Formats: sequence, C-alpha cells, structure tokens
Amino acid sequence: MSDGHQGSCLCGAVRFRTHGALRGVVYCHCSQCRKQSGHFYAATNVANADIVIEGKENITWYEAYAFARRGFCKACGSVMFWEPRHQDYISVMAGSFDKPTGLEGECHIFVGDKGDYYSIDDGLPQFEKSTPSIPVAE
Repeated sequence: MSDGHQGSCLCGAVRFRTHGALRGVVYCHCSQCRKQSGHFYAATNVANADIVIEGKENITWYEAYAFARRGFCKACGSVMFWEPRHQDYISVMAGSFDKPTGLEGECHIFVGDKGDYYSIDDGLPQFEKSTPSIPVAE
C-alpha cells in the first residue's frame, strides 16, 4: 500500500500524515501490548522519512525496555506509536488512521502470550513469538 494516509489521536492533539508504503497490520498479543491498550495491538509500519507528526509536544513516550518506546497522547491517552531504537521506521496503531485505510491484516505475533478471553480465528498466520522479518523486544 503506497497511498498517503492521515490520522490522529482521539482528541486531535496529535495528528500525522504518511506517504509511501505501509506494512500489513500485525496483531501483537504480548502482555505489554495487552496491558497498555486493554487488548492486543494492531499496528502497521511506515518509514521515518514517510511520516509527518504534528503535535509532537503532546506525545508522551514510555520506555518499557531499551529496544523500543511506546508513544501516546498525553491529553487523551490514545496509544499511537511503537518506535524501535536504531531502526528506520515507526509503528502506527491501525485504529489511529482516518478511513478509508486500505489496510489488511498480515499476521499475529506472540500468540503464546495472548489473553485467555478470546480466540484467534481469522485464518492469518500465527507465531508463538515473532517472525524474522518483525524485530521485537523479547
């Protein structure tokens, strides 16, 4: 997917515009993602050079580990970003994009850590931890 997209947090204090390719949506079921969002993460990636973020002063970054940090709106609490260190991309929560997104699911990661209150039955590939193409903190 290579069209431009835009989105925001719930209150609009943080807005973004992307251009260039977006990765398919990866659903992360790790305990950190579940605890931060209340469910699992659904995120795509965009190259750092292909995103413009307005309202950066309204983003609070939480460093859960040295590998990456999580960004959310300090005004409304919307979870928005997952940014790995020393990489050239940022993950953007799929629900932050304005419609139409054109996004499609790609796979589920950390299914071995998923919540016990739901099942995964959409037919997408599932991985106990992650895949070689998706670097994550362990």
